Amino acid sequence: MEKAVKSKIGVSSRLSVAPMMDWTDRHCRMLHRQLTRQTLLYTEMVTSAALVRGGALHLLEFSPDEHLVALQLGGSDPKELAQAAVLGQTAGYDEINLNVGCPSDRVQSGCFGAVLMENPALVADCVAAMRNAVEVPVTVKCRIGVDDQNPEEVLPEFLARIVAAGCERVAIHARKAWLQGLSPKENRDIPPLDYPLVLRMKEYFPNLHISVNGGITSLDEARAFLEAGLDGVMIGRAAYHTPTDILAAADPVIFGTGEVVAAEDAVHAMLPYIEGHVTGGGRLAQITRHMLGLFAGRPGARVWRRMLSEGAHLPNAGPSLVLEALTQVAQQQEMARQCE
Repeated sequence: MEKAVKSKIGVSSRLSVAPMMDWTDRHCRMLHRQLTRQTLLYTEMVTSAALVRGGALHLLEFSPDEHLVALQLGGSDPKELAQAAVLGQTAGYDEINLNVGCPSDRVQSGCFGAVLMENPALVADCVAAMRNAVEVPVTVKCRIGVDDQNPEEVLPEFLARIVAAGCERVAIHARKAWLQGLSPKENRDIPPLDYPLVLRMKEYFPNLHISVNGGITSLDEARAFLEAGLDGVMIGRAAYHTPTDILAAADPVIFGTGEVVAAEDAVHAMLPYIEGHVTGGGRLAQITRHMLGLFAGRPGARVWRRMLSEGAHLPNAGPSLVLEALTQVAQQQEMARQCE
């Protein structure tokens, strides 16, 4: 009998913020949660080796206020990944995701990330091991292929393997990854996007929950993919750099619930969290670096970025600096209104 999987995620997987190294840490996720209650959030990639062999359990720390939140793991040893998945479930994560998409040299040398697209049997073994070890969903984030692979051939085989292993949800970055010759940054832009291929995968695997990732910069685009038949949309850089544009309206636009959140309200909601962080010995800049894009494209955006960038790293910087910057934004906005 197939093992039952406990899932709280449900419709939240209609929209998610992609796992991004050095960006989607717990402070970033806390900010995003002030803008959207429904969107599924992901951690940065955490290697199974760091958790199981390195004992770095501090990497699993997060606030209960972040739910729903998924842990992304990197690795290629089924037994070790299963152990790491158990640690993630015990820590309270709502989903365990396997990284089969990162093209960096460091990841390749560890035999995980996008290079695993070349070994779908191993990925299936990893999924099965994790699936048997935990009760929360085990999902995969992948590319459409790597290097000289033909995505039309390799992607269906890859998906068939992981589905047979028990994976019920996958996020597909609709580009190839070039493991030789392109940097990780170039791999996010240069390989062409193939959205039609991802849409065809939904036809081939109608019972597999498929989210599309890569190059999506607006909620209108996200809604178009959902209307075209995909189950979810994963947005990365746009959600980070312009969080108000993407996430503040996500609940009403994508999920049909709640209201648009004002950036100012999100800032005020972050103040207790900021106070707790700096009182506990943390630095303000660790949080505010993720807040720089809140007013992007709006009056006051420049002064907001400048005040936080210049002041947040100073000793004793705390909520008062954020409030001062917010006051400057309000003044800039009032001046803009008077000039209309």
